[in-house]
Amino acid sequence: MDDRDVRLLKAISDLGTGSPERLHEETDIPVSTIHYRLNNLREQGVIENELYDLDLDELGLGVTVVLEVYTTYSGSYRGVAAELEEIEGVTQVFFTMGEYDFMVVARLPDSDAVERLITDFEAIDEVDRTNSTFVTSRTKDVTRPLQTYSLDTLLEELVDQPPE
Repeated sequence: MDDRDVRLLKAISDLGTGSPERLHEETDIPVSTIHYRLNNLREQGVIENELYDLDLDELGLGVTVVLEVYTTYSGSYRGVAAELEEIEGVTQVFFTMGEYDFMVVARLPDSDAVERLITDFEAIDEVDRTNSTFVTSRTKDVTRPLQTYSLDTLLEELVDQPPE
């Protein structure tokens, strides 16, 4: 994978589309080159399907870290959450009730990036400490939650029922 491949994948993620024309506008890579590179990324297994889901292991972001974040803040939690969300590699931030304040998931390339991640957390004044857990194997990691439900359940739970 080279610079152009990475720029294409980033543009797909940012734009939410794999349209070669839109990718050309974003990256200045010729449309014919975009077609060629997208086909190669599919063949390599980096792009998994027509929805442009990525295999993060194949891409090189195979280290998953789950962090419990303990904080001290006044006022709204949203300011702390915004700072956590800005840390590179963080893919999910949840404000929680219970022993810790936030649950954070990060996808990273290697252990050096994990060290950088922890340093970035420590730089936030409101963060008292973190408890980090390395994921050794993902047994289920879906990007589309509707895949985890049957159609019958979705219809029953999500369709507005007419008033009686």
